[in-house]
Amino acid sequence: MAEQAFPHLFSPVKLRDKELKCRIVFGAHTANMAEDGLPTDRHFGYYRERARGGAAMIVVEPTPPHETAVLTRGNLRHDDSVIPHFRRITDECHSHGTVMVHQIYHVGQHGDQDNSWTPYWSPSGGPSFHDPWGSHAMSEAEIEELVAAFIEQAERDQKGGFDGVDLFAGYNCLIDQFWSPLTNKRDDRWGGSLENRVRFAARIAEGIRKACGDTFIVGMTISGAEPYPGGLTIEDKQEIVAWLDERGLIDYVSCGTGSYLNQFTKIVPSFHYGMMLGPPDAAAFKEVTNHALVTAEARVKTPANAEAVIAEGKADLVSIVRGQIADPHLANKARDGRAEDVRPCISCNQLCIGRRMRDYHISCLVNPAAGRESEWDGDKPPAAEKPRHVVVIGGGPAGLEAARVAAERGHRVTLAERRDELGGQFRLAAGQPERGEIGGLLTWYQGQLEKLQVRVMLRADLDVEAIRALDPDSIVLATGSEPDRRGFQRAFPHIEILPGADQDNVCTIHDVLEGEVVPGTNVLLLDDLNGWWPASGTALHLAEQRHMVTVVTASEQAAAALDLSQTGETTRERFMKMGVEVLTATGLTAWEGNTATLLNLYTGDQETRDFDSLVLATTNRPVNSLTAAFAEDDTDVHAIGDTVAPRTASMAFYEARKLALTL
Repeated sequence: MAEQAFPHLFSPVKLRDKELKCRIVFGAHTANMAEDGLPTDRHFGYYRERARGGAAMIVVEPTPPHETAVLTRGNLRHDDSVIPHFRRITDECHSHGTVMVHQIYHVGQHGDQDNSWTPYWSPSGGPSFHDPWGSHAMSEAEIEELVAAFIEQAERDQKGGFDGVDLFAGYNCLIDQFWSPLTNKRDDRWGGSLENRVRFAARIAEGIRKACGDTFIVGMTISGAEPYPGGLTIEDKQEIVAWLDERGLIDYVSCGTGSYLNQFTKIVPSFHYGMMLGPPDAAAFKEVTNHALVTAEARVKTPANAEAVIAEGKADLVSIVRGQIADPHLANKARDGRAEDVRPCISCNQLCIGRRMRDYHISCLVNPAAGRESEWDGDKPPAAEKPRHVVVIGGGPAGLEAARVAAERGHRVTLAERRDELGGQFRLAAGQPERGEIGGLLTWYQGQLEKLQVRVMLRADLDVEAIRALDPDSIVLATGSEPDRRGFQRAFPHIEILPGADQDNVCTIHDVLEGEVVPGTNVLLLDDLNGWWPASGTALHLAEQRHMVTVVTASEQAAAALDLSQTGETTRERFMKMGVEVLTATGLTAWEGNTATLLNLYTGDQETRDFDSLVLATTNRPVNSLTAAFAEDDTDVHAIGDTVAPRTASMAFYEARKLALTL
């Protein structure tokens, strides 16, 4: 028998009276799939696929136990109507050997009145850090009401088949608002001394133990030190964890990062943050626990990292959430010695937290099956009834995914790319600062195509006759898009071509990232993409290359489009540190020689400034000549991705997967 590649990660461990088959957890996060507060088929398929994929424990998304705790439109109900829906999910996941836990949360003073339609309840009436409003300082009777609500929710969860609950005490939400001197100013038995400040958490845990029995798991999610004077230090948090552990009130502690108080973007940390954010805090809590297991989370991400965390004794478990959204079979692949087959998460946040922030159900840029598991029967495509020869033209995201899925279904696949390497515009994005994880995804695709014996033709700019000569049964046109060099701006729809856009000192972001053009020292970057990555990432790339960069955008804020993916704030921080100037609510009306004419869109004021080069970041144009050429053809031809209309990589991956499932 071959030696286990990750022996520590795949050693079993006892949690209360349950044995976890490995150390990999699929941690809690809001999938936002509920309809009228009830779990749906989407939930069922979503969690079933991660159980199928080998996760030892799944912590199902949180339920607010009280009306004052409602935070999102997709929150699950806190009444008995959820029980049969929960039971359907837990029974299925248990059949795959997965331990099932449910998170219960209350964000306290950081609520959302537009979803809860209630005041925010908090220990001392502090202001919300979620919006500009204040909160209500709870009376003792109201505190007791919430304690009872948590216990009642745990009883409901037990009836729904859960093996335990996870009490949310991280990110300065209600439980740790009681802990922190920054948010707890009470002078009664709920504030002041350590014993008083932890009383709320202790009463909940004790009540759950009494109501649900000694075998029911009680876990707790917490976060590290508070980043302000007078806040809880990591030593203070250790003292709290040790107090709870010594009394047997918690069976595990899961350690997240970020907070409503500061660094909200670290709650779901993007590629702007380094790897392994959570393990240092996990290690600190492991030092003071004698009974509870400790879970490390936040950018652990890969089986190799997870193995290192466990082997070095920093934690007992690892929570890999986005990694198992990207590849729900991460655990099984790693267990079977196929870690190279794990589809990598690129930590872009665009369709996980990004879709959730837009009130859609979450999905995944690199795995469009995420959130569609019931519709597509999981992540693995079914075998084709009749294998065919599928020719894919274009090796960008759409072409790569179409070729991979078609080949995995058993089709013979030829992939033709006119450039000398695969990746399309995604390859250019990988060259932007801190975006190297995209390169890892493209490497994964190349490896998968090789294993699936896809014939890859590089430097193959094929015309209609050359494509026909390949004798395809089906043709997939994924020829993508190309930069529009007209300098068109949405602020001036009547100006089709920017005056001066044809000068030699004008180029596009694609020219810059390809290395085909090196702009002058002082660069004006025209951002008509609302700060989306092609614009903001190229601005950072130029600044990193020692150019003086000024971004002009009609948007009211730099990198505005990135806020939903929790990367706008960190991008603006980098702009400030790297000296990138941003002219917001401004349009470019002309480029004459080296002179830019700039118009303030609010005041109508006009000014001229000199720069060495103008770089255009505007919407692409489709490359669709082949689509037109095959329009009257009776061959089975399909166009997908930017070939149809220039959009995002997520749409390219989605359309490719959807099409390949039908070929």
